[in-house]
Amino acid sequence: MIPAHIIKKIKRIHIKSSRTVNTIMAGQYKSVFRGCGIEFEEVREYCPGDDVKTIDWKVSARLGKPFVKLYKEERESIVMLLIDMSSSLKFGTFSGSKLERAAEVASVLAFNAIKNNDKVGVVFFTDRVEKYIPPKKGSGHIWRVIKEIFTFLPKGKGTNISAALDYFAKISKKRSFVFVLSDFLDDNYLKSLRTVRQKHEVIGVMIYDKGAFCLPSSGIITLSDLETAEEMVFDGFNKKSRDKFTYVNKSAHQKTLNVFSKAKSDVIELETGDLVSDTLMQYFKYRERRLR
Repeated sequence: MIPAHIIKKIKRIHIKSSRTVNTIMAGQYKSVFRGCGIEFEEVREYCPGDDVKTIDWKVSARLGKPFVKLYKEERESIVMLLIDMSSSLKFGTFSGSKLERAAEVASVLAFNAIKNNDKVGVVFFTDRVEKYIPPKKGSGHIWRVIKEIFTFLPKGKGTNISAALDYFAKISKKRSFVFVLSDFLDDNYLKSLRTVRQKHEVIGVMIYDKGAFCLPSSGIITLSDLETAEEMVFDGFNKKSRDKFTYVNKSAHQKTLNVFSKAKSDVIELETGDLVSDTLMQYFKYRERRLR
């Protein structure tokens, strides 16, 4: 039995996301996420003006004259959401938890995809792969995804982004748009990111809370790591302690941006106080300009 307050959250995000897609984002997604794959259709004799890169050299050698391969664009795409369910996503200060923002982002992306006749699949992960939901269409599928985010009880608490990326690389059959929704409190996933990037387009959605960058300037503060349960004590009166805390956390934030840059992948930064619709629209517009 799902608690009433959880059902209320699911309904709110479901309705809000649907309205956002049908009003603010109408048509924007389709213009920047067109069919991302191509499949072989036939070969025909080479004509002046054809791209030499499309020449089928084996067929040409066999028949004694140049032939080119023809492809057709796949009409539908697959959108995969790799969603971090680790304990750190429960953190939030003034504008709700990071997990709530992840649910809203997932919902908006899923509504956009399904409206564009694309399929949506999900991989839930922590320090291991927790659950896989195969790509499907339909608004009922979106409801299931949102419900799972708020009701699924993961076995792990930590974060292993490489495990999620490696798992996806094994199960993926068609080229996909892959959105990784996480706070990226993890290391050593660049190699896996590059591997997936060879076949798919990977976009990070880094969800963070500004409260994680600063300490209150009063009292002795005990902080508990939600993933490891490790406790750390800080002197809020000490400016050096506060500055060091801010520096360490901002450095970790920048490190994530650097990893995606090295992998030649986009990353969307979303603070828990930001509007999901505004943040995604900014990215869609940036992507549209880049594709012109």
